[in-house]
Amino acid sequence: MQRIYAVSAATAIVALVGVTWFVTSGEEDAFAECRAGAVGTGVASIGGPFELVDETGAAVTEKDVITKPTLVYFGYTFCPDVCPLDNARNAEAMRILDGQGYDVQSAFVSVDPERDTPEHLADFTSYMHENMIGLTGTPEQVKAASQAYKTYFRKQEPEEGMEEYYLMDHSTFTYLMFPESGFADFFKRDETAASMAQRVGCFIDAGA
Repeated sequence: MQRIYAVSAATAIVALVGVTWFVTSGEEDAFAECRAGAVGTGVASIGGPFELVDETGAAVTEKDVITKPTLVYFGYTFCPDVCPLDNARNAEAMRILDGQGYDVQSAFVSVDPERDTPEHLADFTSYMHENMIGLTGTPEQVKAASQAYKTYFRKQEPEEGMEEYYLMDHSTFTYLMFPESGFADFFKRDETAASMAQRVGCFIDAGA
């Protein structure tokens, strides 16, 4: 029951927040054909500066990380099902894009810095894809990065005697970011790897 609550709570909150994120500005959307739905262009507030620690233990900023088209996901390695499934899907989309000649990467940002050491993140990302980067940091750094991307996370209260096995509620969107133009679009959990690859390729071809 606790696991179901973690997923359902995050889904409900993200759905609510998502409604308010994308406000049409009245400007023409140059990448409308690449989007899955009618999304406005008032998205400049999504993404931005951050200071984190990568899976090698090095301090990095967004300029160090987002050097090419990047799929950004906020989750944690102890996640029982959602994070592994979402990131496996993202990795499969990257393999499809690799096969088509596109140079892309993924950044997995942990919302659980208490347990997610650089070493844990390295194990997780290397299992998923060689071009997936793990990121963590202090609680303050992770919170700032989450706020920059308008994501949500919250630590659940564990059962007595099970303190080390706590779960995290968190949002589950994957974001497509570019070095120069920043945020391009987001992908929901029900999007397939093939569909994601097609849309990412569309943005790259369109010069995002």
